[in-house]
Amino acid sequence: MKISRDKVDICRARKKKSVADLAKAYGVSRARMNVILNQREVSVVSAGRLADALECDVTEIIED
Repeated sequence: MKISRDKVDICRARKKKSVADLAKAYGVSRARMNVILNQREVSVVSAGRLADALECDVTEIIED
């Protein structure tokens, strides 16, 4: 599943969360979160966990 970094950044801005905040909510280090965000292709489970950490729906962060 492809995630959109721009859409993730919009959700982060809406929730006022830094990458470090997102990493903490997701349960990984900030460095690992950057890897996840930069790789764009993630598993369905990872996309769901990322959406949960952002407190948004997964459809808001996937590419169209």
